[in-house]
Amino acid sequence: MTTRRDCLKFSLAAAVAAAFPHGRAFAADASPLLTRAIPSSGEALPLVGLGSSATFAQVARSEDVSALRDVLQALVAGGGSVFDTAPAYGASEEVAGTIARELGLTGRVFWATKLNAVPRGGEKADPAAAREQLETSFRRLGKERLDLVQVHNLADIGTQLPLLQQYKADGRIRYVGVTSTSKPAYPRLIEVMRNEEIDFIGVDYAVDNRDVEETILPLAQERRIGVLVYVPFGRTRLWSRIGDRPLPDWAAEFDAASWAQFMIKYVAAHPAVTCVTPATSKARNMADNLGGGRGRLPDADQRRRMAEFIDALPAAD
Repeated sequence: MTTRRDCLKFSLAAAVAAAFPHGRAFAADASPLLTRAIPSSGEALPLVGLGSSATFAQVARSEDVSALRDVLQALVAGGGSVFDTAPAYGASEEVAGTIARELGLTGRVFWATKLNAVPRGGEKADPAAAREQLETSFRRLGKERLDLVQVHNLADIGTQLPLLQQYKADGRIRYVGVTSTSKPAYPRLIEVMRNEEIDFIGVDYAVDNRDVEETILPLAQERRIGVLVYVPFGRTRLWSRIGDRPLPDWAAEFDAASWAQFMIKYVAAHPAVTCVTPATSKARNMADNLGGGRGRLPDADQRRRMAEFIDALPAAD
């Protein structure tokens, strides 16, 4: 039975050691991590990165963040670079920025953060508060120029997106975008995609959560908008549905050696997807996740089989 805990003995069979200042070494698969081009620029990004909500955020709030050092080391050692965070993720942004500076990794990370200065319960952001939140992100991440900043959850697009676009015009932000992980907000997301000049969107997408395949992903291709995928495991939903079932033998046809890689490869195979950013606070899971961006990706028939397999499982409680 293939489980996430023992996946490394399969996915890292051909490994090399990568040493870092923290004193730990992490296995890095010898096969290259696949890349996708950012549509608006052609810049290539590794297909799998790291998110910092969920367990990453929980550990960032603790006194011992050594596990997060190991995660960031594993990301870079494995050929990844994209780190997705947000001020709303508690201490994640600040802790990650501090760790990266300590390890000399700041310049090797593609920093993607977010902006949402709308007060709780409000509808409008104060422009001064939005600028202060941005400047705080610059300080926390130790960068004079951030790679990507997105308006978090489509909050006050009328105020906050023009601010990001001005920062981009001034050369302080390389790419701008918007995010949403709420299906009721998809119509608004589609409207923004059609009418605003943005480089990226961030959306929820998983093998059992495929609504974005209908309109959002094709529109991203049409409008040349990059796509960051969030929660490819459905947070914990997919793990609950899979339980202790063995990985099907046919997953080897597209080089998936663990359930994490199965789930990541499903969404990564869509041509609109630029980078998949599952969150984790464990280095072994980070290395496993990166395996989802190596080797073969499933074709259209294989993706249909994957979706049918998952759909046939009982829904999580």
